[in-house]
Amino acid sequence: MSKFLIIRFSSIGDIVLTTPVVRCIKNSDTNNIVHFLTKKSFETILKPNPNIDKIFSIQANISEIADELRVENYDYIIDLHNNLRSATVKLLLKKKTFSFNKLNFRKWMLVKTKLNYLPNIHIVDRYMETLKPLNILNDGEGLDFFIDEKTEIILPPSHQKYYVAFVIGGAHTTKKMTTEKLINICKKISKPIVLIGGKEDSKVAEVISRSCGENIFNACGFFSLQHLLWR
Repeated sequence: MSKFLIIRFSSIGDIVLTTPVVRCIKNSDTNNIVHFLTKKSFETILKPNPNIDKIFSIQANISEIADELRVENYDYIIDLHNNLRSATVKLLLKKKTFSFNKLNFRKWMLVKTKLNYLPNIHIVDRYMETLKPLNILNDGEGLDFFIDEKTEIILPPSHQKYYVAFVIGGAHTTKKMTTEKLINICKKISKPIVLIGGKEDSKVAEVISRSCGENIFNACGFFSLQHLLWR
């Protein structure tokens, strides 16, 4: 039996991509204890996962949970984020650590020079390489996403038979389309549309709704990720 702390602070997709690591550690020895450290805004993604025994989360700084982490006495730290914040955790706990190689220089080369020196390996397999020194291999069972909320989502009658779900949110401005482009796309869709995003996307969604009429239902900020996937 060993006790593991897995670190991945963000974001939704990246955290889901770490789930094979969680599962394979747990299945390598059913007595293994697996904890996960992430940001507070993403802990709901992990809460229903039966392979995770405990979740630690932070708003901004490791100091928020430093004392709690110290008392856990981990055997191993699996750092799948490998940034300054996770380095702080490793320095704090001083335990045996296996860190994900982010290949930052190769990514920089791709962005700046368009020369692609990144390995032709799926990110899940790159995450799993972190566990090779522990002889824990990928079981090939893919990603996990567990859902525990069963609250019914009430949509207007016009959207209950069928609709197009349109995600307009994003963690960074460069990952979002302009409001004008969103409106143009919505106007080309003949079916009812449900706009999905966080509370911070509600104002943009209202602009889209005013421009496109009753075809739009603004769901930004109303439903959790769990609700949306269950629906």
